[in-house]
Order: sequence, then C-alpha cells, then structure tokens
Amino acid sequence: MFIKVFTSFILILYPGYSLMAQTGVVTSNSAFSSGEELHFKVIYNWGAIWLESAEATFAVSPALVKGRTCYHLTGTGFTYPKYAWFYKVQDEFETFLDSSSFRPLRFRADIQEGSKKEKHDYFFNNITKKVYTSIQRGKAHPRVDSINIASNTIDVLTAIYYARNIDYSNCKVQDTVSISLLLDNKLYPIYVRYLGKGVYTDKDLGKFNCIKFSPLLVEGTIFRGGEGMTVWVTDDKNKIPLYVETPIIVGTVKVKLFSYKGLRNPEDSRIK
Repeated sequence: MFIKVFTSFILILYPGYSLMAQTGVVTSNSAFSSGEELHFKVIYNWGAIWLESAEATFAVSPALVKGRTCYHLTGTGFTYPKYAWFYKVQDEFETFLDSSSFRPLRFRADIQEGSKKEKHDYFFNNITKKVYTSIQRGKAHPRVDSINIASNTIDVLTAIYYARNIDYSNCKVQDTVSISLLLDNKLYPIYVRYLGKGVYTDKDLGKFNCIKFSPLLVEGTIFRGGEGMTVWVTDDKNKIPLYVETPIIVGTVKVKLFSYKGLRNPEDSRIK
C-alpha cells in the first residue's frame, strides 16, 4: 500500500480539467545520480491511533542494457513484522532508464499485498512507440499484450524521477504538468498540479524550502477521489520528496523521509 501512497502523487487522472496544462517533456536528468538512496517511513493515522507500520526505499545504481548506459531505479517496501499478520506487504519495483533519452527500457514489479500477488514485466520500444507487457495475477498464466504509447509515456517508478526533473520555474499556482503514464496495462493522461512553495520542518531532518503539489486521485479500494493528497519536495535541483500525506477510505496515511544519501546537488533548500 505504501508504494501506492508514495507514487500516487503521480497517479492522477481528471478528464476535462479546465486549467492551463503544460506538457512535461523531460529528456535529461539533473536531479539525481547513481548512488542516491531515499528511505521513508509510512505512518497510518486513525483517530487517536498512530501506527508506524512500514518502510520504503528508493535507490539508483548504474547499469548497462544492450550497450546503453542506464540508471537502475529500484523501489522496495515492506510492512514491519508485527503488522504483517494483519496485512503483509512486500513490494519490489525496478526500472532500467536510458540515461541519454530519459526513457524507460524495462519495468518490473513483484507485488505482494495481503492475499494479492502480481508480477508485471514491461519492455519499451521507444522507436516504434510500443510496449510489450506480461502480467501474472496470482497463479494464473501470464497475460501478454502490446500497447501503442506516446513519445513521453513512462512507468510508475520512472514517474517519480521524471517529476523531479520537470522545470517548475515558469509554473503559476494551479498550473498542471502533463505526463503519459503506463499503469497496469493501461495508459493514463495524467498531470501534476503545482501548489506553490512553502516551508517543511521535520524534527530530525530540519527545515527546508519546498515545492508543493496537490494531486487529484482516482477513487479506489484505498484512496478517496479528490484533492486530499499533499506532496512536499525540496525547492532545489535535487527535488527530493520529503513528505506525503493523503486521506484514505479509513484514516490518513503519511509518508516521511527519514534518511538519505548520495544526493547529486547541494542542499540549497535547507534552512540553517
């Protein structure tokens, strides 16, 4: 669930929205580099109940795929053992991202959430604008398919790093930035809504100048539809996510950065 919470600031869909939208076209990376690691805690709040129930880690390492220099992006998460009896989560996501074009070459996901088990494997051909997918749910045979994609179509893990490289300097409050997202064998024309700037304070990490987003979520089994989620990222070249908060069907989930290393750029957003 926490992977969904953290990445859901990217997973937004609201057809017919009338505000001006910019097309998010990122072709290079200046926000992160190999060796970066971000570690998050996931906290569930329901009334007077506060449960620090899970952790998530996002990491970047170098890779070579068919002669292409790539970023190997990984996202992993798990519930703490004392809560696994109630709802066990063990998720692993990985993407091989071409460092020269900033387009995914392959995406994999191994998902275990409660009784649900799924395996996803996507191969991107960005020349022919097709992606070849294999999805296995439970013990069923994998379903193989091919999908026509746009030139800026990305997977859910790439989306986090893609959003960190969008130039928000010309955005006005309430502007949106468009992305084409491939999720669960479907294409979603999505966007990130810019909310402006603010200051985020954490008792352990300190105080930071931040950029804020408030995505519109698709209502489902976990999330309420609407604009309840708020995301805070550092207002510097790193744009690292510091804090995510969103209401769910019952209660609220908060995702907080608690440690990190290997940042590409100076922490210019930190307030001393």
